[in-house]
Amino acid sequence: MITLRRSQERGYADHGWLKSFHSFSFANYHDPAHMGWGNLRVINEDRIAPGTGFGTHGHRDMEIISYVMTGNLAHKDSMGNIKGIPPGDIQRMSAGRGVQHSEFNHAEGETTHFLQIWIEPSIKGIEPGYEQKTVPESQKRGRLQLVAAPEGGPATVKIHADARLYAGLFEAGEQAELSLTAGRKAYVFLVKGTLKVNGHALGAGDAVLLDGEPLIQLSEGNQAEVLVFDLAA
Repeated sequence: MITLRRSQERGYADHGWLKSFHSFSFANYHDPAHMGWGNLRVINEDRIAPGTGFGTHGHRDMEIISYVMTGNLAHKDSMGNIKGIPPGDIQRMSAGRGVQHSEFNHAEGETTHFLQIWIEPSIKGIEPGYEQKTVPESQKRGRLQLVAAPEGGPATVKIHADARLYAGLFEAGEQAELSLTAGRKAYVFLVKGTLKVNGHALGAGDAVLLDGEPLIQLSEGNQAEVLVFDLAA
């Protein structure tokens, strides 16, 4: 089964300093038909105005991934991490039994545009943790690069969840395939550009939900940046 979710169908919130699209129910946006997909719970596409951000707040028992497209996301947490997250980096925070953090845009005159992703963990109550890695553009060009997985890796943050996240950059003539194990779900989110997924044309912010499909096929990209999730059902 393949289901398309267009960008304009997402929830939207405009807080002035923050403009956010919600792929799944979040905060004041509630849609019983879109509470998550498999163990993927949140994809928020956020744009933070310069000099503003999320004040200190808490999380528990969630694997939280930040993926920055433009600008720079300043992260500070109760584990002692003070980091800047630029485009090209993948950041993972395991909330575990409880963590406090804040996120700000200190880039003068530049909006920080990023994805906030939540994946439900396989085990609760773990020690909170943080990891950040740089993924060179060359490793994503014309292919799907694994950027988050239970086993981790040189360009892959380790998540405590039954899920794998891939990132890719595609232009015309570049193609990729990803085989899916029976009983799994998958979610394809187009960050920017245009791309065909299993023959379906996508624009920026569009998504494809797959259930029971054996293969993901990516083709006909035009300045495309895409995230692909292999998820527990």
